[in-house]
Amino acid sequence: MINITKEHDAAHGEGDANTKGPARNFAKKKPAAGRGAEYKKPRNSLRLGTGKRGRSAEKNMKRGSLRRRDRTKDKMARQEARIERNTVYLPEGPMTVALLAEMMDEKPVAVIKFLMTDLGVMASMTQSLDPATCVAVVEGFGMYTEDDDEYDDDEDDDEDDEESAIEAGIAFEEEDEALLVKRPPVVTIMGHVDHGKTSLLDAIRNTKVTAGEAGGITQHIGAYQVEQNGEKITFIDTPGHAAFTDMRQRGANITDMVILVVAADDGVMQQTADSIACARQAGVPLIVAVNKIDKEAANIAKVKAELTQYDVLTEDLGGDILTAEVSAKEKIGLEDLLEKILLQAEVQNLRANPNRLAQGAVIEARVQKGLGTVATTLIQKGSIKVGDIFVCGETSGRVKALLLPDGKTRVQIAGPSSPIGVVGFDGVPQAGDILAVCENEQMARDLAESRTKIARETQAAAYQAGLMASVAATFSNDGLFKEQREMCVVVKADVQGSAEALTAALRDLKLENDEAMVSIKVLVSEAGEVSKSDVAIASVTSDTTIIAFNVAANYAAGEDAREKNIPIEYYSIIYDAIESVHCRMQEVLSPTPQGEYVGEVIVQEVFNIGGTGNIAGSKCTAGYVKKGSNVRVMRGDKILCEDKIRTLRNFKSEVDKIEAGDECGVGLLIFEDFLPGDRVESYLE
Repeated sequence: MINITKEHDAAHGEGDANTKGPARNFAKKKPAAGRGAEYKKPRNSLRLGTGKRGRSAEKNMKRGSLRRRDRTKDKMARQEARIERNTVYLPEGPMTVALLAEMMDEKPVAVIKFLMTDLGVMASMTQSLDPATCVAVVEGFGMYTEDDDEYDDDEDDDEDDEESAIEAGIAFEEEDEALLVKRPPVVTIMGHVDHGKTSLLDAIRNTKVTAGEAGGITQHIGAYQVEQNGEKITFIDTPGHAAFTDMRQRGANITDMVILVVAADDGVMQQTADSIACARQAGVPLIVAVNKIDKEAANIAKVKAELTQYDVLTEDLGGDILTAEVSAKEKIGLEDLLEKILLQAEVQNLRANPNRLAQGAVIEARVQKGLGTVATTLIQKGSIKVGDIFVCGETSGRVKALLLPDGKTRVQIAGPSSPIGVVGFDGVPQAGDILAVCENEQMARDLAESRTKIARETQAAAYQAGLMASVAATFSNDGLFKEQREMCVVVKADVQGSAEALTAALRDLKLENDEAMVSIKVLVSEAGEVSKSDVAIASVTSDTTIIAFNVAANYAAGEDAREKNIPIEYYSIIYDAIESVHCRMQEVLSPTPQGEYVGEVIVQEVFNIGGTGNIAGSKCTAGYVKKGSNVRVMRGDKILCEDKIRTLRNFKSEVDKIEAGDECGVGLLIFEDFLPGDRVESYLE
């Protein structure tokens, strides 16, 4: 028999020493000193420790906390430290590409690549970048900028007036004074339309440019060169019409001085004031030429007095503006005008380096048969040669030929201040684009592609902004919905500048009434003759008109347009084209009803006949109205609807016809919302 008691005692360590099996010590541990007489088992916590603090508490048998620490200050401190590390402190004024790369801790090659691909700017390590372009580069690399000095508001305004490298598409380079030589002055002739600007230039050049212009007014910007006392002077002639504001501004931006032509018998006009503003914005000096002094109504003193209202003080009135009194027709005072131009050029000390890669501004561009694109370019720096590779705006190419202003004489090289026709573009550049000679063809092609991409992105952003503005304008009249109507046109012109001026004038045209708004949508605006592709684009949108300004349509395009019934309208004077489009916009806003008018009735009172609807108690005022005839309900100048006469009564009898002077009751098939004063016109289709 097994002794259960002994086994139980042995299991608990209470057996004697003779008990078989390993000896085990089951005695309780003594409590540590200072912890009390009795041992207490640690209590397990159900709360989990989070974070470093929680895990540390768990190790130390302490309770953790679920409450998260506020780390906002730590994050802000780290953010400020990161911004501080990535902040570039830019000095005041322009800086070279190499210095900017060093300050950014980037390789110069990476900065040059970013300038070309992302900003469309051609630059080398030694060329300088303006502050605005430097900021764009730094931000493009994900860094922050901070100026060393705080600028005043006036200084910021001055910087905004200067053209940045991003706008010009080329970095600036300081010229070595030792390499600079004297260059001819560039003079822009400006003034009001029909004040004799081109006639004055004709008298100086002994040509007849005005006779070749439609309407006797200048509609193109031209560049010419004359010689006076062995020294050359480059003239730029600008249009005076209001539609050519951009052309005048472009002429003022590339000139050394402005000749302000004012007719002595007409005085200061609107475009005269605009020309003064253009010259001041460009920061170039003025020379006043008072023209037509041979006329009986000439009043030179009045002209000078009117100029003082625009802060233009001539020398005889105590100012510093040179003045010449001339007559283009009688060729009076021309020598005096040329002498004053050369005097002003001496004061300005005009110099340039002819022995460098050429840089110039496109004045005008056109497509010419046998030559392709010909861009009249004013060379500003260096010399351009046949065979040079160049980039110009979104186009590039190689110089195939250089044409003098007569369009026939070819030369091999052209220096500073020379107006030259450049042949060899792979497209048509925009007037005002900067032409720059490149070191290799790949660079020119890459720059042109980058600028095309940037232009597309800019156009997309502008389209989105215009779309939002259109939506806002739709509900602009206190939430009242206005129908948006568009009139589509295709603009083709002989030169790019004329296409640009006509397009800008058309886009400014807007007509609206209480219910609708009409605007112009220009589908294409290019230089060159009307082609089949233009007709194809016009055929996509109904009621599209092709406007041909000083160009013709080729045979294939003309046949295609006749088949598709697309109108091609030809103009030689810009304001004739604008006026014609404006008249058609009025037709789109309030269409003229179709059909032969036969008579009308005027609603005098409205009767509600049960089961029949509203009947217009009316009086026939003109012609006749027949039962079942087509009618249109007019309220003022608006057509409310087109319908048919369902019932026609004279007193209580149903009749088939009502003539002028008779009273009647008119009921229509659909329309019933008559008001006294409405007109119901009857017509035959």
